Amino acid sequence: MPLTAQRFFDFCEKDAPKVEAVFILGDLFEYWIGDDAASSSPFQQEVRRALSKLSTKVATFYIHGNRDFLVGADFLKKTGMTLLSDPAQIEIAGTPYLLSHGDALCTADVGYQVFRTWVRKPWVQKLFIRLPLDWRQSIAKQLRSNSHMNGQSAVRIPSPEYRIKTNVTQDACAALLREHAAIRLIHGHTHLTAHHREQLGEQTWQRWVLSDWDLDHPESVLPKANALYIDGLGPRFMDLIKPQQQKLL
Repeated sequence: MPLTAQRFFDFCEKDAPKVEAVFILGDLFEYWIGDDAASSSPFQQEVRRALSKLSTKVATFYIHGNRDFLVGADFLKKTGMTLLSDPAQIEIAGTPYLLSHGDALCTADVGYQVFRTWVRKPWVQKLFIRLPLDWRQSIAKQLRSNSHMNGQSAVRIPSPEYRIKTNVTQDACAALLREHAAIRLIHGHTHLTAHHREQLGEQTWQRWVLSDWDLDHPESVLPKANALYIDGLGPRFMDLIKPQQQKLL
């Protein structure tokens, strides 16, 4: 995905240094099979250099996604990023926000939540990291291929059940926000970009959802790439699609 990758590098070099802090909410990579694998990947090394340069200019924070939850201390140290818990409570311009990758909120997908519980266990991760690198690569590629095939099939014939399974649930969002006494939630994962004002019983909150970035497949999906810019006026989406790519639509 060369156009998407280049937009990320441009973002790190030109857009991101203009702010005080950058928060990456996971799934920066299609998959991550261990920090040791990064040394053999020219692309991952290029990403590391871009993030390392960025973190010398602005505070840069990271939350694990469902695809790159094995990003470890070595990679974080080399990039200068600070790892945050999921969820993470932050304050921007005097206003509190709750940040999350978002996959833990998709509680209607029971099978995925069981899988997530297992792969997030430290002992399972340690066993996986100890496997030979080529084994890990094969496992990751197979899982990614299965996920892509299932996703493509569902997109062609979307069903109400699929939409429910792949989205966050109100109950999960409400419970998380109650637990942290928060009323503003920002997450990714579902890629259903929107600003929601939601209510469950007497509880109300706002929710912002980030898009995924894809500028390379206009034949199957419209180019998309955004970020959420927050200052004293509140959050607002930044469209990061380059003008020349918009003209292709």
